[in-house]
Amino acid sequence: MANIAIIGGGATGASVFGALLAHDAPDTVHWVTGSEGGTGRGVAYGAAHDHHLLNVRASGMGLYLDADDDFAQYSSRHRPGSQPTDFLPRRLFGEYIEAQLSKRLHHAQQRDRHFAIEPFTATRLRATRNGYEITLNNGESVTADHVVLALGALTPRPLRTVSERALASGAYVLDPWSLTQRSIQPRRLTVIGTGLTAVDTLISASIRWPDIELVAVSRHGLLPFVHPALPIAPYPHQAELNAKLMACEGPAPIFAEIRRLFREQQGLDWRSVIDGMRPINARLWQAFTPRQRRQFLRHVRWLWESSRHRLAPEPAEIIQQLRDEGRLHVYAARVLDVDGAGPLNVTLRSRANQVATTLQSDIVVQATGLDTAVAFAEHSLLAGLLKDGLAIADPLNLGVLAQPDGQLINAAGDVQHGLYAIGSLVRGNLWECTAMPEIRVAANALAAQLNTRSVLQPDLATTL
Repeated sequence: MANIAIIGGGATGASVFGALLAHDAPDTVHWVTGSEGGTGRGVAYGAAHDHHLLNVRASGMGLYLDADDDFAQYSSRHRPGSQPTDFLPRRLFGEYIEAQLSKRLHHAQQRDRHFAIEPFTATRLRATRNGYEITLNNGESVTADHVVLALGALTPRPLRTVSERALASGAYVLDPWSLTQRSIQPRRLTVIGTGLTAVDTLISASIRWPDIELVAVSRHGLLPFVHPALPIAPYPHQAELNAKLMACEGPAPIFAEIRRLFREQQGLDWRSVIDGMRPINARLWQAFTPRQRRQFLRHVRWLWESSRHRLAPEPAEIIQQLRDEGRLHVYAARVLDVDGAGPLNVTLRSRANQVATTLQSDIVVQATGLDTAVAFAEHSLLAGLLKDGLAIADPLNLGVLAQPDGQLINAAGDVQHGLYAIGSLVRGNLWECTAMPEIRVAANALAAQLNTRSVLQPDLATTL
């Protein structure tokens, strides 16, 4: 009997945990959720405001591939009038996660499926003769033959251009979701970043403080593109296009092929093509050489992510209204320096003319996206894995090195058998692996793989 442990109390951990519970096996599944007692919501789906919307339609969201109640059905009962094509509040999806987990736990108990939820933080993971030992922050430990790291987003690190004085002032905010807990109304708020999290931050601030001046800045000043109000038809020749893209050698010819298609078919909605590439994105990324991956990250990433991770129409309209009213200014610039004891002085260098200017801001919020640089993260568990050689950082700071099945590569360059990662930690291997549609597929595959190994692995107690 081989026990399995999942570390991480967010939606990714919940997806793996529930998928494992669906299998009838003699092992015990341990879910180490963190000291907060994670319920599967995590940061992404713990938003309390209805204006924080999903950027995937209800019909595309779910926690398990074999769920008896998909999100669209759940939302139609709990939010009367909602449609499968709607972009619904992330808070509602968090409630759905909790409901699905409750069902899985109930069914597991009825079948005498063994599991344990550990509401503590994993501080150390050590390889043993028979598997792994996980040390918890309450002094106890969990032993398992297989361990899945489902840690989600790492705690963001401040940009290198931010001074210690600015950090100590409290006016520089690393956690955008804590912003509206502040009682003092700022005159001007600057958000570093123009992606989805930045948009949520700007909208929340505009609602909380109706008279505030808002500034958003990123290197290219590009906000996410927008989903159509209703689903669009798939590109009818997507299979042929995907085959051509798979035959390309590197990102340059891939994007040349896409541009050629758009030139030849000017009436084609580009969004249908980008969405149709979703099944092959991981394989395209895996075919890139290390040099090609660097080229993509340096030259194309900003445009790809704005195109791929689009805004729902409603928040896009709010952002446009804020710009039309002169309440929001978006700059394409590099942040050269953030200093001061509050308010803060933010020095920018314009992308257009390379001129440096300084603006004063009462609050500066860092919303620059996922931090996957595990080598620099202040995370005791990951630091221990790297120190002990059980894992190695991806050379492009995209999580850890891993096989396609999620098993980690250790410092010797070998497979670290029984130690897996899922979600943002394996972005260097899969690139597109942080959205729920991809996560639930990966969780289902991983659960099936672990269940097979658990059943086949002999009970060491009977063989020694």
